[in-house]
This record gives sequence, C-alpha cells and structure tokens, in this order.
Amino acid sequence: MSEEKNKINIKINDGLEFFAHEMSANFNPTQFTLDFRCITPRTDPRSQNPSLTLKHNVVMVDPWHAKEIHRVLDNVIKKYEEKFGKIKKPKAVEKHHKEMKKQKKQREKTEEKTEAPNYLG
Repeated sequence: MSEEKNKINIKINDGLEFFAHEMSANFNPTQFTLDFRCITPRTDPRSQNPSLTLKHNVVMVDPWHAKEIHRVLDNVIKKYEEKFGKIKKPKAVEKHHKEMKKQKKQREKTEEKTEAPNYLG
C-alpha cells in the first residue's frame, strides 16, 4: 500500500504536430521566443478573395536553454551531413532569392531616379 502512495500519475497534453515552413526568433533580457509557422494558401470557390491558413506554435526558453538548443541542433546537423551529405539550398529557392535580389536592385534604381518633392521652395 505504501507503493501506491508513492506513485504519481502524469498526464501529457501533446500539441498537434505540423510542418513549419517559417520560424522567427526574438528575445528580451530573460527569454528567447521561437515562433514556428506553417502558412497554407486556401481557395474558396464561393469567394474571389484569397485566404491563408496560419498555424503556429510558440516556444519560450531562457537564454541558457536557447544556447543548449543551438548546441544540440548544431550536433544533429553535423551528424546528418556526415550521413547524407552537405545540406544545400534547393535550386528553386536559390532561383527565387536571385529574382528577389534582382527586383530589389531595380526598385532601388527607380527610387534613386525619383526625387522626393521639395515643398520648402
């Protein structure tokens, strides 16, 4: 009977798993906030407006645990690359980044040519 008194029941509330396409990280003096997001476009035949579904989970950790997460991820990535080869940016993503840089340069050029109006005479 004394063994029954020493037992503890633990109930675990698991969150729903999802594939995170994006992540942002922020910090303040006492914690790091990691926001994992999955953004999925949806189409509704009844509406002309596009819609997005956003799922996200926030993980908040103190600075020491953030450093431990970094150490663990670094170790796991090294082991992954030893087994499967170097992780490279997918070609489609590389192409997209190049296009975005090109568009940014074009915008900067047009901004340089366009002078702001001077209302001070």
